Amino acid sequence: MTKVFIDGSEGTTGLRIQERPEGRSDLTLLHIPSELRKDTAARKELLNEADVAILCLPDAAAVEAVSLVENPNTVVLDASTAHRVAPGWNYGFAELGKEFRQGIATGKRVANPGCHASGFLALARPLVQAGLMPADYPAVCHSLTGYSGGGKKMIAQYQDQNRDVLLDSPRQYGLTQSHKHQPEMQVYSGLDYVPVFNPIVADFYAGMEVSLPLIGRLLTKTATPDEVRNIYKEFYSGCRLVQVAEADDQRYIQGGFAAANVLAGSDGMVICVTGNADRIQVMALFDNLGKGASGAAVQNLNIIMGADEATGLVPLP
Repeated sequence: MTKVFIDGSEGTTGLRIQERPEGRSDLTLLHIPSELRKDTAARKELLNEADVAILCLPDAAAVEAVSLVENPNTVVLDASTAHRVAPGWNYGFAELGKEFRQGIATGKRVANPGCHASGFLALARPLVQAGLMPADYPAVCHSLTGYSGGGKKMIAQYQDQNRDVLLDSPRQYGLTQSHKHQPEMQVYSGLDYVPVFNPIVADFYAGMEVSLPLIGRLLTKTATPDEVRNIYKEFYSGCRLVQVAEADDQRYIQGGFAAANVLAGSDGMVICVTGNADRIQVMALFDNLGKGASGAAVQNLNIIMGADEATGLVPLP
């Protein structure tokens, strides 16, 4: 029986993760009384009692929590941004390669990916590794997300009946080009430079659509959408939670429109390829709270435990 403690279980991600183990007989959740959630001594005791400690905390609090772990057998799975590119930490996106999956399975420190970063890396890394996208490619990423990705405060803002009229419109943010996901987007993609990143939040609860435009003349060779699709199919062969859509698959693109919430409620990700040889658009569709957050954390927990990675997760339709 694996003992799991979720530090920060009152937040959006923590609550979603805590819901997932219901009915499982292979793990037990360690609970902290609500009045002791900020008690350092109580948290330290549970962090060290746990086989796996999942951190759903702000960055500074996550760093503090790691400092409290003295048990060498406790695996820390951090859902914050604090350790995603830190030395000694394993990046928790198993589908990016065997070394990533092995690091999750055997490491003691695992960093859960950012939601926007998950979509970008799923698109960029296979193309860099295949040699189609040069390492110095001037990548631009557009990412449309539901407002639940902003946490409790943003959820309350969007669901307020007297909300600001500006929330009726999609809103671009990260305008200084220093978004917290950009370091991991560059490091794990294999690109030499940080991509230009344009995140956008809109008036829908959950779902994410991450797009990466490919300019044919800037690639190492001419490639058709079918050839790009085949690169993804080979890279994600055998993956259950990341799949590649066929060109005529109308489950994900309907009538020339790709909806960002098409996979809301699912824990998987689908890669779509559109365009032509001159201008190709690749897209990752998923739920920002699923493969982009709590679903990814549960998948990583399963790998750490040696369980089937899809246990407790909602499969792709």
